[in-house]
Amino acid sequence: MTNAEIVSKLWNLCNVLRDDGITYHQYVTELTYILFLKMAKETGSEKNIPEDYRWDALKTKEGMELKRFYEELLRELGEHCTGRVQEIYQGARSNIEEPANLKKIITNIDELDWYSAKEEGLGNLYEGLLEKNANEKKSGAGQYFTPRVLIDVMTELIAPQPGERCNDPACGTFGFMIAADHYVKEHTNDWMDLTEEEAEFEQKEAFTGAELVHETHRLALMNAMLHDIEGKIYLCDTLSNQGKVMHGFDVVLTNPPFGTKKGGERANRDDFTYQTSNKQLNFLQHIYRSLKADGKARAAVVLPDNVLFADGEGERIRADLMDKCNLHTVLRLPTGIFYAQGVKTNVLFFTRGTADQNNTEEVWFYDLRTNMPSFGKTNPLKYDHFREFITAYTAENRHAVEDDRWSVFTREELGNTLDKGLIRDDSVLDYDDLPDPIESGEECIAQLEEAVDLLKSVIKELKSLESTEIEV
Repeated sequence: MTNAEIVSKLWNLCNVLRDDGITYHQYVTELTYILFLKMAKETGSEKNIPEDYRWDALKTKEGMELKRFYEELLRELGEHCTGRVQEIYQGARSNIEEPANLKKIITNIDELDWYSAKEEGLGNLYEGLLEKNANEKKSGAGQYFTPRVLIDVMTELIAPQPGERCNDPACGTFGFMIAADHYVKEHTNDWMDLTEEEAEFEQKEAFTGAELVHETHRLALMNAMLHDIEGKIYLCDTLSNQGKVMHGFDVVLTNPPFGTKKGGERANRDDFTYQTSNKQLNFLQHIYRSLKADGKARAAVVLPDNVLFADGEGERIRADLMDKCNLHTVLRLPTGIFYAQGVKTNVLFFTRGTADQNNTEEVWFYDLRTNMPSFGKTNPLKYDHFREFITAYTAENRHAVEDDRWSVFTREELGNTLDKGLIRDDSVLDYDDLPDPIESGEECIAQLEEAVDLLKSVIKELKSLESTEIEV
């Protein structure tokens, strides 16, 4: 049984819980509690779980005894364990009311082909489950899950290196940091090229993040653990003063939440130069301030269109970004790839300078939005859609790239806006193509006059034929 088949089977178990009124997102959280115990047994890593609360104890229980024991287990692991176990179960509570439903989930999980799952990777299995949840519109989890292909492309172009400190200040289920970890492993022969000390740094310190929503934070912890990542994942609001602990990074990869703080209040960070209630502008401030000022620290950030043209503080934050960083590339993304169908987004790529002034001289734009197909379940975004952009981005001489979607503007040409780089939309009628109404009217009259003259000559010819005798 492949991981995809296991994910499908696990997902179908959600139907069992409909009568309990459990949402898709609650179901994935519930699965996390149970899967953790089973995966710990399968991987021989139960040492941090009290013996009385391990998988073998859970699967023997029935009926109301099972329900009581399960609730006791959640409380015990969340209050009296340490490390990742306590983090994952802290504040955990079950939403399953019917013991028979709980038993069915435990039995089905116990009967899965765990040998095949381990061969493909338990981390990949869990990520497949998270992706399934994100793609289910009813779950409401899409806001926590960036399309895998976009994560991979951003990570590939930022290219995290061994020894670098990477961070996602709005990490959701930790997808960006898992991709960064995978990239480093792939380019160091699965850490075999590193010293023992370097490999330990990668495992325990290199990849960190923060997540505000408790249930999503729990999923991130589980995801990181299954990928053998032990870096700190804060349960906090990055835009509060708690977020000040995250700084000095070599790499930031993120897709922060969009919108405005509730009630329109401004961020609580007392170290932000510019105060605004716009979340994405505040995240942008946090990100470029969190990078090392060494001329090498870099970021790739998904942001909505309004960041490119917002007035007031938005304009000042853009100017500050282009002063402190070299904002070298803006990728205009297709619509409808995540979030609501009409939300327009971009990826900003920038590198922190060593000084705080005049680091951006020109900005390159790639339009992957205009004249693109409609993306969705039947036509998913694929790596091939990014190939031309990757070619342009990585070109030794960007000016030599011949691609209509690729354009450049100097900082002087940009002025106070970054809302540039979109090509002509073939589906929209351009007013410049419409004929001049006066000229077209005069031409129409001339054509009518020609037609009248022609008609008159025909009538005259017919009359002359009527008056002519036809000889037989």
